[in-house]
Amino acid sequence: MKRILSAILCVVMLLCLTVPAFATGDPNIDTGGGGLGNGSEGNIWYGDSGVRVTIVDAESHTPVSSSVDLIKPPEYVLAWNKSNIIHFGKVSKLEYNAGTGLSPTVGSYTYIVPSQTLPKIIATNSGTGSIAAIKSYFCDEQVLRGICSYTNFAYEDLISGDYKLVIEPLAAFLYRSAAFVMTATEAALYDQQVGGKLNALMGKLTHKNLPLALFLDTSDLGYPAWSGSTTQKVSNSDILSSLGIGIVRFSDDIDPYVPSEFDYEYRVDTDVITSVEVGGGQSDPDNPVSVQFTIEGRTYTVSEVYYPEGDSQLAWVKWHTPDEPCVITIGVSTSGGGWTQSTVVCNITDLDGNDPPNPIATDRNDGYSASTMPTNAEVTSTSWGIWSPWWHEYWEWVPKWEKCWHSSWVDTSYTDADGNRVSDGYWDDWYHWVDNGWWEDHGWWEFDYNSYTASLTATMSITPDDKSPTATANTTKSGYGIQQSVSARVRTDQSAATTAAQNAVTYFPEFGYETYWRLLDRTLTGRSSEFEFKTNRYSTYNRRTHFTPLWFPDGAYTPYTWLLDCWTPAGMLSMNMTDSVTIRGNLWEEWHIAPAKP
Repeated sequence: MKRILSAILCVVMLLCLTVPAFATGDPNIDTGGGGLGNGSEGNIWYGDSGVRVTIVDAESHTPVSSSVDLIKPPEYVLAWNKSNIIHFGKVSKLEYNAGTGLSPTVGSYTYIVPSQTLPKIIATNSGTGSIAAIKSYFCDEQVLRGICSYTNFAYEDLISGDYKLVIEPLAAFLYRSAAFVMTATEAALYDQQVGGKLNALMGKLTHKNLPLALFLDTSDLGYPAWSGSTTQKVSNSDILSSLGIGIVRFSDDIDPYVPSEFDYEYRVDTDVITSVEVGGGQSDPDNPVSVQFTIEGRTYTVSEVYYPEGDSQLAWVKWHTPDEPCVITIGVSTSGGGWTQSTVVCNITDLDGNDPPNPIATDRNDGYSASTMPTNAEVTSTSWGIWSPWWHEYWEWVPKWEKCWHSSWVDTSYTDADGNRVSDGYWDDWYHWVDNGWWEDHGWWEFDYNSYTASLTATMSITPDDKSPTATANTTKSGYGIQQSVSARVRTDQSAATTAAQNAVTYFPEFGYETYWRLLDRTLTGRSSEFEFKTNRYSTYNRRTHFTPLWFPDGAYTPYTWLLDCWTPAGMLSMNMTDSVTIRGNLWEEWHIAPAKP
């Protein structure tokens, strides 16, 4: 049926896009850029370009193939720098957005020059690529078969409708005389690492023509359609969230980007960070921008929010959420110019109060089958930055030419006919020009981008309760309790802008990882935090325990924990974790019936 659907879709797209009759797939791609300008010494793009292609699962948004870089000849930088070109491996945009960090490698860069030459992808001074040619190319059956061959993925599976092809533009160029190859997403991440210097020296390529080479017409895979400028430089945050991506789908199913009703989801009684992006014009010490956040009647002002022309800056406020669930709308305004969103809507929820019911000896679940382990959003590292302006001095002489007058007596005395000396003369006034100018500093503001990072690591341990009389290290009988510990650590180079991991919630297999859960008790606070079960009110010994159901079958018993609420200006760090104990037998085996003593 899916195959038939693909064929129908192909026909529809043929009508819409006027692509060749052999085409297949639905290309969700648009392009922009232009006006590349000239490079500078050591910072040159010779035109090396291509794409990174990745096949992803349409439902889970996870890659199901290795990524492959396809290059369009001619290859200048790539050919000249085979042994020392700097690249970041074959990581897709989806993986970076899921938290994969940037990892540079020198040399050993691999790529493929397809037999069907790629169309022009990145705009040059001579114009942009042809969007019709790009769409046609990536809908060509032979091209798709080639991509499947490069990635060891079955073509029939690719067009089944269960998968989508993600395409990212990439460029190879010289930056500070070193050879690099990177996608638009990697350019944004690398620019954050080098403090905005990549944008400063190569911005027309890395922050305009490369990210605007491919973007979405229609939101898909959780990425929004791009509606911003297609001819101006874009910010790192715009690149990371929306640009440098095209998608080819093979069914009529799209996974649109649906803006949340809320800008943030927070938990009650939690330290959080709310940030907004500020842009528009240039903010520097001569023309500073400040941002005001109004939260429940109190105004917090963030002063000296600086950013260069064409870029933006995150401004944030750290605050503490109320003790009760509610919706809070934060008013945001700027002064001194600049723009940002006017409100931030925060949904405050409470994860507590949904503990499992008291297990009893007669509980049964004869039809139990293991459920799929859930996964929540997981981001274990992130980065952000602060623009720091500094004055670039440029002294120029301001001339002021003035006349410098001189006066001297010209003696014209003479002796008359009687021999008398007659005094005479006159004053001769003359001048020369003198430059009484001065030096003036006609400099300008330059900006450094100071990057900051935060990362979250954690471990989870499940052990049988000490009150289980026959338990060993990780084996217990069903019906007895288990105990849990979670140790989390946050590392950052800007502690004032980062919170600890503050909440952890555990779900259990007997409830299908739904219905009931336990919000863990944070027993150690700070950058290193620890969590345990709260005291179980059904425990005779007031233990921090969770009772396994008596009916649970022998085998692995695996709770799942989501560690969350580690907040940074770039969003929340969180982590999925599991651990297991082995169930072998049940507590009834500890009991026996014997005659009472006479």
